[in-house]
Amino acid sequence: MDELIPLSEASLGALPPNVLVPRYDRSALTPGIVHIGLGNFHRAHQAWYLHRLFNMGLCHDWAVIGAGVRPHDAAQRDRLLAQDGLSTLIELAPSGKSAEVCGSMIDYVPVESANGALIERMADPAIRIVSLTVTEGGYFIDPATGMFDADHPDIRHDAANPHAPRTVFGAMVEALRRRRRAGDGPFTGQSCDNLQNNGSVLRRTTVSLARMSDPDLADWIDDACSFPNSVVDCIVPATGPEQTALVREFGIDDAVPVTHEDFRQWVIEDDFCAGRPDLERVGVTFSDRVHEFETMKLRVLNGGHQVIAPPGEVLALHTIADAIANPAIRGLLRKVVAEEILPHVTSVSQFEPSQYFELIVRRFANPQIADTTRRVAFDGSARQPAFIVPSVLDGLNAGTPVEGLALVSAAWARYCTGIREDGSAIEPNDPNWCELNATANAAREEPLLWLRMRNTYGDLADQPRFADAFTRWLHMMNANGMESAINAYLNGGS
Repeated sequence: MDELIPLSEASLGALPPNVLVPRYDRSALTPGIVHIGLGNFHRAHQAWYLHRLFNMGLCHDWAVIGAGVRPHDAAQRDRLLAQDGLSTLIELAPSGKSAEVCGSMIDYVPVESANGALIERMADPAIRIVSLTVTEGGYFIDPATGMFDADHPDIRHDAANPHAPRTVFGAMVEALRRRRRAGDGPFTGQSCDNLQNNGSVLRRTTVSLARMSDPDLADWIDDACSFPNSVVDCIVPATGPEQTALVREFGIDDAVPVTHEDFRQWVIEDDFCAGRPDLERVGVTFSDRVHEFETMKLRVLNGGHQVIAPPGEVLALHTIADAIANPAIRGLLRKVVAEEILPHVTSVSQFEPSQYFELIVRRFANPQIADTTRRVAFDGSARQPAFIVPSVLDGLNAGTPVEGLALVSAAWARYCTGIREDGSAIEPNDPNWCELNATANAAREEPLLWLRMRNTYGDLADQPRFADAFTRWLHMMNANGMESAINAYLNGGS
C-alpha cells in the first residue's frame, strides 16, 4: 500500500476494509478497570476480550484505563495516547495473517514517581477491578520460600512512605486506604501474569505490604477485597522491526502494534467483590478448578518454553519455531514432557494432558510467530523456579525420572555463561544476570555452585538423584556441546 494511515479514532473509517475496527461508540465508554502494565500481552489478551464484549453492545461501563509505575511506561503512554489508545492486533495463524484494531482502552494515567495520579484513579469508586501484568518476578516474593520479601528497598520505602509509594502494590494499598476512609468499598485485584496462584500471590503481597504500615487496613483489604486466581494464555511476541513491518502491510502506521497467535485461553475464579464484566459471553471460562488448569498450562506450556529456549539460544536458533524444528531440541521437548512432566499433570474439562501437549507443540511450531528464544529465555531466575523446579520436586517425591529436567537446568546454566556455541555473545537477559553469569562460569569447574543458588533451587543441590545428573549433563555440554548432550539423553545415555 502506497500511503500509510496513522492510527487514530478519526482515521478508523479510512482503514482498509480487511482491517476489523470497533463497532461501538468509544466516546460512550466509561471506565471500570485500571490495568497496570500496558505491554503486548495485556493488549492481545484482556483488552481483546473486553473489546469483543463491547462489540456485542455489552458492558460499556468496563473500559480500561492504562497505567504504569516504571519510567519507561511514560514513553508507552505517549505512544498510545498519540493514537487515542488504539492498538492494532495482528493474528498470526499458520494459514495467514489478519488485523483488528482494539479500542477497549480509553485513557492512560500520567506516570509519576510518587504515583499520585494512579492512586487517585484507583480510589475512584467507578473503578471496580485493578488488574496487572507486571511479570512473574514482579511481586516481591522470594521464589525459594514463597514468602513476601519485606526487606526489598522499594518495599521498605513504601512501608515508610505509604502516601508516596514507588511500587504498584504501594499504590494499590494507598488507593484502598482512601476508598475505605471515604466509604467507597473495595476493588478486585486481578493478576494476569503467568504465575502459579497469581491471585493468591497478589493478595499476599498487597496485604503484607499494608500490614507493615497499617495492620487494620491490612485486615480490611484481606477481608473485603477479592483476588481471583486465573490462567492466562496467548503467545505474544515482543514488537520489533518485523512486527512493525507486518502492520504496515495492512496500510497502518501504528507505533505499538501487537502480533499474537491464533489461540487464547482465560480461566478465572468467579470471585469479584465489586462486580465484573460478562466475560463468559466472549469465551472466558469461570471455574473453581483454576489450579488444575494452571498446573497443566504452567508445567507444559511455560515449562516447555523453558525446555527449548535456553538450548535454542546456545545454538543460535532465533525463534521458538526455529528451535522446535531442530531435531535434538524437538526430541528433548517430547521426551522430557512425556516422561517427566505429564505424569504429574491431571486432566481438566477441556483437555487430557497428552492432548494439551500436542496443542502446545503445534503452537510452538507455528512459523508465523516470530517469538524469539531470547524473549522466552528472559528472566529465567523467576521462570525456572516457577515452571521447571516444581516438576523436578514432583519427580523426586514420586520416584519418577528427573534426568531430562536435570539436563534442562544444565542447559540454562550453560546459557547463562553468556556465549553461544558459534562464539557470539548472549547479551544480559535477566534482572540478576551479573550473578547468574558469574555463577554459571564458575560452575564450569564446580557444577554444584549453580544448584546452590537456593533462591532458585531450594535444597536440590542436596538431592543426589538430581544433582548428580545435573553435574554429568553440564560437564558433557561444556566438553562436547549442547546437541551432543541432548542426543545422549535421547539415546538413553548419560
